[in-house]
Amino acid sequence: MKNNKFLVFLFLLISAIGFSQVYTNKVVGKKNAALLDSLKVVEYPYALPIWGEKATQKGYQLPYSAGLSVNYFWQESDLTIKNLEVGFNNGPMYNLDQIIRFNSAVASGYAVNVRPDVWLFPFLNVYGIFGKTRMSTTIDAGVWVPDADNNWSQVTSFKSKADFEGTTFGLGITPTIGVGGGWFALDMNVAWTDINSLDKPAMSFVFGPRLGKTFKLNKQDSNIAVWAGGFRVHLKSGTNGSLALSDVLPLDGAQAKVDQGLATVNDKQAQVDNWWSGLSNAEQAKPSNKAKYETANRALETAGNLLNGIDGALSTAETSTVQYSLEKAPKDMWNFVLGSQYQFNRHFMLRAECGFLASRTQFMTSLQYRFGL
Repeated sequence: MKNNKFLVFLFLLISAIGFSQVYTNKVVGKKNAALLDSLKVVEYPYALPIWGEKATQKGYQLPYSAGLSVNYFWQESDLTIKNLEVGFNNGPMYNLDQIIRFNSAVASGYAVNVRPDVWLFPFLNVYGIFGKTRMSTTIDAGVWVPDADNNWSQVTSFKSKADFEGTTFGLGITPTIGVGGGWFALDMNVAWTDINSLDKPAMSFVFGPRLGKTFKLNKQDSNIAVWAGGFRVHLKSGTNGSLALSDVLPLDGAQAKVDQGLATVNDKQAQVDNWWSGLSNAEQAKPSNKAKYETANRALETAGNLLNGIDGALSTAETSTVQYSLEKAPKDMWNFVLGSQYQFNRHFMLRAECGFLASRTQFMTSLQYRFGL
């Protein structure tokens, strides 16, 4: 299990970004009186959004009702893992939560996606997500066992990095409202990412509230928007799959590490057994000593099963497989985002957004084209 391919889940979110910055704006102010008057009398020429004509007659300026954007997204994030179980060559699965400690688990990568969208109602945008993702995960972890005094020490450690590719499909909505160039949006989407190492496509949910302001420029229909908000990602926690052993751990030097780890486990087991046999019957009956003995035996047995499983799999390394299951989550579900968009005209927009604070850093940029439908 000395690899982190099972950490691939975090990259569901990097294919699921789909924030639409355009919005329906309530025209206000004396300087916009002429525009307001024209909206009330001009016939709305498009089928979407529903109630589009009624909205314009009430003084709302609508964006073009359909759009297509190309998005690039990069992110790096810390992960947390629990309920980790591992088996070899379809054999017994062993829960490793007691003995595996992750010093760090970091995911990074990028995605490119295409997002078609339509304004179904004047204040509701609906969109789809179709994307490709490339990512890598890096972990630093160790196998830990106790001795007779219940002092835990590291038997062996491992670091690894793996690269993946995935294909994503998703759907999203953005309820939004604007008044006088100020606006509020609640972007949310659900996406499924298909990765070969997973038994089935994995699901993610992204929620992003944003509050912004648009500033007109001298050029007609040109403006700059700025915003701040949050970014929250929820990932379906259960993941299981199967990987080739050669994809899970570097084979060079693996046997020596396993042999050293087994020798250490055997030495620790001998220490625990000697300590226990040296206790009197009364001391063995004490709940504290009994709990210490059972905890040590359970951990040492699990570590031995893990290392023996790797040892057996190494004998047929080219054909051996590793089965796994786990529950996972980003270390922090929320982070803070700042963004800006330059609108060339009502058809073309270019935007960028960065996220930071907490344990996730991200950057997104996109080019959007809009048209009437």
